[in-house]
Amino acid sequence: SEVEWAWGEEGQGIFDAAPLPAPAGTLTVPKEALKLLTAVCWHADPERFALAYAGLLRLKANPRLIHDKGDASMTRLIRMQKNVARCIHKMHAFVRFRELPSDGPRPRFAAWFEPTHHTVEPGTPFFARRFGDMDWVIATPDVTARFEGGTLTWHPGAPRPDLPEDATEGLWTEYYRSIFNPARVKVGAMRSEMPVKYWKNMPETRIIPELLAGAEKRVMDMRAAAPSLPPAYAQRVLARQAPQEPDAGSLDDLWARASRIAEEPGLGRMIPGTGPADAPLVIMGERPGDMEDRAGAPFVGPAGQVLDRVAAAAGLDRRAAYVTNAVKRFRYEMRGKRRIHQNPSRAEIDHAKWWVAQELRLVKPRLLLAMGGTAAEMLTGSRAGLLKRRGHWEETDFGPTFITVHPSYILRLPSADQQAEEEARLVEDLSQVAGRLAA
Repeated sequence: SEVEWAWGEEGQGIFDAAPLPAPAGTLTVPKEALKLLTAVCWHADPERFALAYAGLLRLKANPRLIHDKGDASMTRLIRMQKNVARCIHKMHAFVRFRELPSDGPRPRFAAWFEPTHHTVEPGTPFFARRFGDMDWVIATPDVTARFEGGTLTWHPGAPRPDLPEDATEGLWTEYYRSIFNPARVKVGAMRSEMPVKYWKNMPETRIIPELLAGAEKRVMDMRAAAPSLPPAYAQRVLARQAPQEPDAGSLDDLWARASRIAEEPGLGRMIPGTGPADAPLVIMGERPGDMEDRAGAPFVGPAGQVLDRVAAAAGLDRRAAYVTNAVKRFRYEMRGKRRIHQNPSRAEIDHAKWWVAQELRLVKPRLLLAMGGTAAEMLTGSRAGLLKRRGHWEETDFGPTFITVHPSYILRLPSADQQAEEEARLVEDLSQVAGRLAA
């Protein structure tokens, strides 16, 4: 506390007042502390030397203090270190050189920069390494850096020189214009990363107002010019998902092909549809369950028993209909010895479209009954709002399609009364299908 620190003209004559005492011993601090205190000395805070010296004495007594985030004075030093590092980064990013006439073998360049902190000395060695084949000057209000003949030196600051523009600035401006992405414009973030105080020394900033003003129009133009076809990689993915075979000649031919597809871990065999090949009605469920996979036929488990009971009550002959599923394979997860049913993914639905299209092309039904969200998505393109669409006919590419719930929906209801109520509603739904089929 007895040391008074001064900088520049403030320090002139201070050594005439009293001689400095001889050093008494040495100080030992961690390397990271030395790095911290050195950075603090480049800060613009007038108290930087006093703060660094106080931090040095405290770190000598307690080296672990540098990791104490609860210490206010140490936190201040770390914040100053980050500010200096950020200022050096800004210097590296925003210095713009302009070429000067040269009468020697090495080209000559000059730049003007206004750093926030005293970062010319720690910041300019970067340029010496990067531009070692040319001579250059970076002038700032406080310090001027000169690199001539491979030697870097520092000199007093200078006023801003009148630097000529060169041809490279036009090229750089056009390059900046070409890489400017109007769809990603965030003005606040841009000004945070490239503060306005640096704009006057950067040629590309002259066109920023123009680019910002036309950003919305450029986004619309980009959207209008975007290709309407899917990218090539999407076509390759679809090619792997869809069978690369000609159309099946019959249902027997179709399911003979399906039988050649092997089971996989977590995925059962292909389950064909059942019923007359010329059935007037196709009943489509979601995907086979465990019992369907074992039996090799759709709707033979508990949900199939509900369908049989409801269809009989509605006067709908299931045996006269072609019964199938939107997705043809049972996907499951093993839990102990049980195979737990997994809902179809979008990729599985897309993969099954070829098989469904083949079935419906061969059966040529007059009416279709979609039971559940997956069947509705397969036949109409959407499963949204299933309960609101329930009980209504919709026109599709495959023909008139009636939307209702899957029988398993009834089985999942918590009480017997709710199950009985929903089963009665399903009877009403299937009665509409039976009535239109008879008409």
